[in-house]
Amino acid sequence: MEKLISKFKGIHPGIILERELKKKGLKKGPFALSLNEYPQTLNDITKGKRGITIALSIKLDQCLGLEEGTMFLLQAYYEIQKEKDKISLSNKPDLSIIRRILFWDTDFDNINWQKQYQAVVKRVMERGNDDEKNEIIRFYGKQKINEVKNLDNAFKRTIT
Repeated sequence: MEKLISKFKGIHPGIILERELKKKGLKKGPFALSLNEYPQTLNDITKGKRGITIALSIKLDQCLGLEEGTMFLLQAYYEIQKEKDKISLSNKPDLSIIRRILFWDTDFDNINWQKQYQAVVKRVMERGNDDEKNEIIRFYGKQKINEVKNLDNAFKRTIT
């Protein structure tokens, strides 16, 4: 089981379920009904739209001849991977969209996207293209963008 788990870590268990059903020549609808589950539920799982519960995992493991807990462990590893992806995305914007040349006077790889947000927002909003502006808005949110604009406007009023 460990070999199977490590091979499929982070993959939605529905993909593995679909593969197992094909390998055994089972159709999703009748298989779902044999488990006392709705065919739509199984279909959603195989398409990655829904997760596997503990109760369904037990049924699937028994019917497919897998070690108990296999499908649920795959679900858990998938959820862990999803959370890791979310965390890594939340630390910085999509850097494939932001041109490095915008920050010609800064070491781009050492920008602290959280602490230096005011400078980043100003720079991108002044000099960035539409894709870069949209990425910065997505990353920081409209509220934070407006906060920077309001601070900038207040500063401009004080010096004029």
